[in-house]
Amino acid sequence: MTKQLMIYERAVPVSSEAHRDWSVLAGRDFSFASGINSVPLLAAEFAAAAGEHTIVFAGEDDAIFPSVILGQRDGENAHIGENGKWLSGYIPAFLRRYPFVFAATEDNSSFTLCIDEEFEGFNKDGKGERLFDSQGERTEYLERMLKFTSDYQAQFNRTQMFAKRLAQLDLLEPAQAQFRDAEGKQSSLTGFKTIKRDALRQVPAETLAEMAKTDELELCYLHLHSLNNLPTMNQRLAAKAA
Repeated sequence: MTKQLMIYERAVPVSSEAHRDWSVLAGRDFSFASGINSVPLLAAEFAAAAGEHTIVFAGEDDAIFPSVILGQRDGENAHIGENGKWLSGYIPAFLRRYPFVFAATEDNSSFTLCIDEEFEGFNKDGKGERLFDSQGERTEYLERMLKFTSDYQAQFNRTQMFAKRLAQLDLLEPAQAQFRDAEGKQSSLTGFKTIKRDALRQVPAETLAEMAKTDELELCYLHLHSLNNLPTMNQRLAAKAA
């Protein structure tokens, strides 16, 4: 499983000087994500995603973070069809946020809203939503995206804390997923972790009670439940191939 920030090719700060006449047409074509097989998932998304996506944990040490598996191998996304159409129901916020992203200073004391200028929907033809009005002021759309990205960053920090707790409690273990295509050929996906169900049962009652109060215990079981969705993704890939 690979890092997914590569969907951003040239992220630059949004400014009225540089982008006064620019518009964004987003939410229809997800071709920019067709070559990735997983994306980060916020803790706040677990309940919405667990019904159809497989939630795992990727990374090492302090960089561990939840992700959803989108394909069997690198460069494969089972959830994108013709013309970049998203085929399943829930779209992870990481993809809904694109082409916007926050850039942080080295000490994380401040953040700047940026946009990927290479996004195909970024245009000067007036298609989609304008970023600035004729007076150079932020449009309602840009304000919404600023809030969305800001909320995403706050939830990102909360999710990091959740993942760190799991690591500190030694609840994660390396895992792999086995797949078999229509011709019977078997393949496997590695590089991710899942929660050890038995170890979760052994967590001290006091800690479990604390995790229940913060909804972290519910997140654990949503993750474990979501592991049953792998066969569905495999079927979607087979349908695309057909």
